[in-house]
Amino acid sequence: MAVRAQGEAETQTMSFEDALAELEAIVAQLEAGKGTLEDAIRAYERGDALRRHCAAKLAEAQAKVSRIVETAGTATGTEPLDPET
Repeated sequence: MAVRAQGEAETQTMSFEDALAELEAIVAQLEAGKGTLEDAIRAYERGDALRRHCAAKLAEAQAKVSRIVETAGTATGTEPLDPET
């Protein structure tokens, strides 16, 4: 459990792009099926931490976008993001 917490702490400082790139590399490694079962489990755990980090970063970005309202090209306020419009 301490190792998992350490791995999650490491992801907190990563950019979305870096985390996604590492996650893509892990997926390719797992799909190739090379390595031991123990290596695959560690890679899966790291990938799960990266996935959660990426999801949080995307939610954070969506929240920022939902707060910006433009009037005549100037941000004047905020309102919720409506993906339908």
